[in-house]
Amino acid sequence: MKRTQHCNELRPADAGKPVTLAGWVHSRRDLGGVLFIDLRDREGRTQTVFDPADLPAEVFEAATRLHAESVIQVSGVVRARPAGTDNSKIATGQVEVLVKELAVLNHAEVLPFPVDDPEVAAKVNEELRLQYRYLDLRRPEMTRNLRLRSKVATATRVFMEEQGFLEVETPTLFKSTPEGAREFLVPNRREPGAFYALPQSPQQFKQILMCAGIERYFQLARCYRDEDLRADRQPEFTQVDIEMSFIDREDLYALIEGLLRRVWKRALGVDITLPFRRITFEEALNRYGIDKPDTRLGMELVDFTEEFKASTFKVFSGAVAAGGVVKAINAKGMAGATQGQIETMTAHAKSLGAKGLAFIKVEQGEWKSPIVKFFGESEKASLTQKLAIEEGDLILFAADQWLNACEILGKIRLYCADVLKAQGRLVVPADRFDFLWVVDFPLLSFDKEMDRWYSSHHPFTAPVAEDIALLKADPKKVRGQHYDIVVNGVELGGGSIRIHQPDVQKTIFEEILAISPEETKLRFGYMLEAFKYGAPPHGGIALGFDRLIAILCGTSSIRDVIAFPKTAKGVCLMTDSPAPVSARQLRDLHIEVKAAKKE
Repeated sequence: MKRTQHCNELRPADAGKPVTLAGWVHSRRDLGGVLFIDLRDREGRTQTVFDPADLPAEVFEAATRLHAESVIQVSGVVRARPAGTDNSKIATGQVEVLVKELAVLNHAEVLPFPVDDPEVAAKVNEELRLQYRYLDLRRPEMTRNLRLRSKVATATRVFMEEQGFLEVETPTLFKSTPEGAREFLVPNRREPGAFYALPQSPQQFKQILMCAGIERYFQLARCYRDEDLRADRQPEFTQVDIEMSFIDREDLYALIEGLLRRVWKRALGVDITLPFRRITFEEALNRYGIDKPDTRLGMELVDFTEEFKASTFKVFSGAVAAGGVVKAINAKGMAGATQGQIETMTAHAKSLGAKGLAFIKVEQGEWKSPIVKFFGESEKASLTQKLAIEEGDLILFAADQWLNACEILGKIRLYCADVLKAQGRLVVPADRFDFLWVVDFPLLSFDKEMDRWYSSHHPFTAPVAEDIALLKADPKKVRGQHYDIVVNGVELGGGSIRIHQPDVQKTIFEEILAISPEETKLRFGYMLEAFKYGAPPHGGIALGFDRLIAILCGTSSIRDVIAFPKTAKGVCLMTDSPAPVSARQLRDLHIEVKAAKKE
């Protein structure tokens, strides 16, 4: 027997045709002595019928012993299902196969969890699913995710080739150049004490490719970061890595908008509107309290610094006097927030340095809060007008330095949105995608503990041309030519126009970031050397491929769109890795493992 069709292929027009199908036993039902087995392969399901009146006894007996997920092959004849027994939930639901022959290719033992019921399987502990990932991936929902991932990868490659890009593989054994997250190190057996590092990104190689005249490069690149994990982070991940020569930011925006339009159309059949909205980093913080805003949620931050600068409420006026701001949001319909919810929001505020959380509940025509007694009529009128306050609203305040006040309310805004969505008071359509570019980030940030400047993005980002003169005079005012692409509150990727002049790059390293000339040469000498020989102006971006697929699949965890992900502790439960190695392997690598000191 050889398979003639897949399990999602047969239709009423195939009635009377002899066929051979192969796959997994999805479910089994015994109805009046006749056995019905749904056979499943990657493409779908077909109902097969084992009628003891038409089969040798040993064949029927073998069918009755099959467990779910056993692998079988059947031959038989297609027929229309009897009237009233159609299954509209599957594409082959109008037909069935009357089995004549059965080959049991592999018996399955009793499963650790069911894969035939999506509601039950979805409730299975994730660690158990990851331990038996090969079973988890048999679920149609997971197969759909991997199929869509493959489709998007192909669409990306086709689009990039149409735009004149070359796909170039860059090394995964690199050198350690600490510039962000902690790296994974790989010992070198041939040179004791020397290590490779797995790349956090192909950043330096792709810039070297621009120096090499490649002009348009892309890669679905594997990257590695030894950092704390969460739902949207893995120790190894994939990014759509892109670099272009002789461009400005507008060229990059147009390219990525075109790519994402192609991807959304190919994956979801959705036409997204171009061009994408653009907002500055400052506007994003001022209005949403975060640099990757979900603009679908409403609840924008409103500034009341001017109104409260002379307030008798000293918490507000004192913050303004200290150079800070007063901001507020209106969580409409949340006046009934529980004590627990208020405590959670207060904890969010305190986690960012606030001493507490000021709020007003608008209930039964009253403003209920101990701070209201300090407000004058003009202050109340301004709050009412600018926040559109109504019965049932919850007003939340932050009074602090600008960035901190924005971030406090930004975190609380997202929490309130989750509460309102759970209550059905905030409905966000699943098919709504709000894209935007966040631009004009500060080039540099200041580390008070280290008493030095560091790169907000990375040290290869070019400053906005008109701000170069401020690099030494007033670094905090220098904007970088850095841009992030955001959709529905998720940062899909980020990039920048790069520094291509060796003298400017050397200045950033040594005079602004305070990296010594010796360290600069050790870590980045080859790049500066390459820049001396005709480096073109260039820029690029990297899109998080796993995050992109998660959005398209409608899941909040990238583990659902990666075939073999790690847990939050960086462990592969299926293969039980990482794992110890032999003493001989360690000896060959000139490594000695010592017990951790007890504190």
